[in-house]
Amino acid sequence: MQVFLQTIVGGVSLGAVYALVALGFSLVYRTMGLVNFAHGNVVTVGAYLASTFYLSTKLPFALAMVIAIALTGAIGLVIERVLRPLENRDFDLMLIGTIGFGIVLDALIIMIWGATGRAVPSPVPSAPLDLFGLRIRTYDLVVLAIAAVATVLLVLFLSRTKRGAAMQAVAMDHEAATAVGIHVGHSNAVAFMIGGGLAALAGGLVGPLLYVSPALGGALGIKGFAAAILGGFGSIPGAIVGGLAIGILDSFTAGHFQGYSELVTFLVFTVIIMVRPTGVFGERTVNRA
Repeated sequence: MQVFLQTIVGGVSLGAVYALVALGFSLVYRTMGLVNFAHGNVVTVGAYLASTFYLSTKLPFALAMVIAIALTGAIGLVIERVLRPLENRDFDLMLIGTIGFGIVLDALIIMIWGATGRAVPSPVPSAPLDLFGLRIRTYDLVVLAIAAVATVLLVLFLSRTKRGAAMQAVAMDHEAATAVGIHVGHSNAVAFMIGGGLAALAGGLVGPLLYVSPALGGALGIKGFAAAILGGFGSIPGAIVGGLAIGILDSFTAGHFQGYSELVTFLVFTVIIMVRPTGVFGERTVNRA
């Protein structure tokens, strides 16, 4: 039982990071019906920016994270602004455009930071805590706390602010939202900006857990994408549940199947999606103009 609980604890912190990535995917999808295939690359940019400000300029980890979030939020705005002219013309071109942005970001990452990675030390004491016989890394608790706060703030923004309500309206019906005077383009821009910020938050947090490299965003992007699908693409609660589920499943497969852990994780994911194609919370579909 202790090994079982320890495995769950180990998977929850990484699952929280997957959840943040999934939230970025879901927020853009629910607002404009678009899968942002550059999202994983933005995660990599966020990880490198946060680690650069933390390691090279010696800024406090929290401040480095805030700067990285602001910069990747700006990247999200740029992506949306470039894609906006295509929104009412060719939706397929928008999808291809996000792939193109991902390729450009990959090239820029290698040009700026090189093809080699970097290890990021934990910003908090590395000595684990001993709770009821379970050894929990202090940084895992930091990741969980920050991810929980970010999720609560996102939910409050969507449910308690005018801009959040406008985004909810756009998610339900673009035409009706436009008819009542909501600027759909502004809502889409905010969705991309928040999605970019969430990507940087996930990338910055995962730096001390994993190795920051150009391939980081690809791995996190795939897991976050799977988490979003598992929870129900476009669902905020689904992204959270899906992320935690993928993280815990990852932890179990890594402990029992080692070299085949990725294969087993996605086999289990495939079986679940075959049983429930819409995901756990995938009841509603996004309507597009």
